[in-house]
Amino acid sequence: GELKREAFNLRFQSATGQMEKPARVREVRRDIARIKTLQGERQRAAVKTA
Repeated sequence: GELKREAFNLRFQSATGQMEKPARVREVRRDIARIKTLQGERQRAAVKTA
């Protein structure tokens, strides 16, 4: 949730031209993708064992 909020804020900063660290957008997106990947793997593992 926190990363999604940060991504939202970074998009607003980008739109208004106030970006301090443009590379942070990519970092946050990748972190969110990593978390979603792990959640999916855990969910599939739980389904297989159940």
